[in-house]
Amino acid sequence: MKRTWVCALALGSMLIAAAVLMSGSAGSRPALAQDDPVGTPPPEFTGALLPTEQGAFFSGAGNCTTCHRDMTDANGTNVSINTFWGSTMMANAARDPYWQATVYAEITNLPDYRVVIEDKCATCHMPMARFEVAAEDQSGLVLGAGFTDPDSEFHALAMDGVSCTLCHQIQPDKLGQPDSMAGAFVIDTQQPIGERDVFSRFLVGDAGVAMMQTASGFAPVQSTHITGAELCATCHTLYTPYVDASGEIAGKFPEQMPYFEWQNSDYADRVACQTCHMPRARGEVVTSIVGGEPRSPFAQHAFVGGNVFLQQIFRTFGPDMAVTADSAQFDMTYARVLDQLQNVTAVVAAQPVALAADQLSVDVTLRVRTGHKFPTGFPARRVWLHVTLTDASGAVVFESGAYEPTGRIVGDDHDADPAHYEPHYTTITEPDQVQIYESVMVDTEGAPTTTLLRGAGYVKDNRLLPFGFDKDSAREEITVHGVAADDADFDGGGDTIRYIMKVAGAEGPFTVTVDVLYLSISANWAEKLRVYDGAEAARFVDYYDAVPNVPVVVASASGTFKN
Repeated sequence: MKRTWVCALALGSMLIAAAVLMSGSAGSRPALAQDDPVGTPPPEFTGALLPTEQGAFFSGAGNCTTCHRDMTDANGTNVSINTFWGSTMMANAARDPYWQATVYAEITNLPDYRVVIEDKCATCHMPMARFEVAAEDQSGLVLGAGFTDPDSEFHALAMDGVSCTLCHQIQPDKLGQPDSMAGAFVIDTQQPIGERDVFSRFLVGDAGVAMMQTASGFAPVQSTHITGAELCATCHTLYTPYVDASGEIAGKFPEQMPYFEWQNSDYADRVACQTCHMPRARGEVVTSIVGGEPRSPFAQHAFVGGNVFLQQIFRTFGPDMAVTADSAQFDMTYARVLDQLQNVTAVVAAQPVALAADQLSVDVTLRVRTGHKFPTGFPARRVWLHVTLTDASGAVVFESGAYEPTGRIVGDDHDADPAHYEPHYTTITEPDQVQIYESVMVDTEGAPTTTLLRGAGYVKDNRLLPFGFDKDSAREEITVHGVAADDADFDGGGDTIRYIMKVAGAEGPFTVTVDVLYLSISANWAEKLRVYDGAEAARFVDYYDAVPNVPVVVASASGTFKN
């Protein structure tokens, strides 16, 4: 019997060996996350004005964009900071409706810790406002009469999110050290407003310094620390406290660890966070409308991440949240997120192993290109494999990893019952087995949980590892948990899974399609908010019901097996 494996897609990366016979490239199929999430194109809108309010240490972004706008690269492409930044998750960290709903849920579950929860969350989501009050030995409150209240003294600075004068004032002190992380960045508190330094990668002459200080109250100082991963690590390395069954704080939990994941990869010595998340403009850029020397390299303030679902929510309901970017800017940010997910994140390939009378065996190999785990960050995110086998008539013979419009994965034990979770697999033989790459938290009693302040550890963490990641030497906060820890095919760079699919009674040729799917908010993490009656939870649920939680195809492959 002659067997031929017919390629349907060419491999888009040399990451997979030439021996692979069936392969596909990232971005080879359109995203399933829809450009038109609510059925008709959402209306265009104009964003609100950027704030210009000042505190003792910070200034609203509107004061900076007075001059740092109308910037173009060597090709004449607009690379203005406000055009890029205003529609990012950084700018909208405080407006993020999922975050606000989650804060409400956490303080409802543990009301005795309301101040601790809100102050901790405000540290990086509303960093300027929270720092202002912390300097006066006060706690940063978020909801109710807190920073989200328009009558709050610090409302404008709070809602400006992670803004210009926050990041550009972080001092080099302690960067890269544990005591600079979880929001413990250092901001100088001695210089008065009007005389404060802000850091730039470029040297600014005396005339430029004087002009900027007069216009904004801040004087630019050259320092290379602003280009390092350690700057990002101050907030993107996050420990949160957890409580035991009696409600007592019992320790701290490594909620987000992309910096340590990066440190344990091949990227650490050559590619900083900013390389991918703030890609360089083409050629030189004049960074101010008042002129000055063209600068290169200029890091575009795109802050491209993976939160594609919230980008759709902002695009659909932006005016409801008083966003300061317009609909076109959100469209561009959404397109950048899709481009990064689909074209530079992962590749997948499959190799036929054997075809017998009753079953077809295929090895699926997934390789990632990220400098940290994929997915990384907040534990609501997940990646999984959707594998479909069809016969000569196009009928589905085998399918693993199908999904519903709500984002639920068919066959996932965790989506079926939050008290359980889907294990990591080395071999999949049944349709209700699904390879899902995720982190699953457990409480102090070992039960799976989606309540952050009950998350004491991980029972499963098989998120895909970056190249060079050593499972044996990784620090405890980023180690692999569950079956994947002993899976020899799960290593730095990706994973290989064998699919053994029953074909008895079906007629070939058989076609196998593999999609790598990604959700930034998994179904259970969103659905849990339905039980809360607070305004923040209700608003997010309304948004969630209006915008289908449909995954993005990160990579795909398809091929036909003839016998």
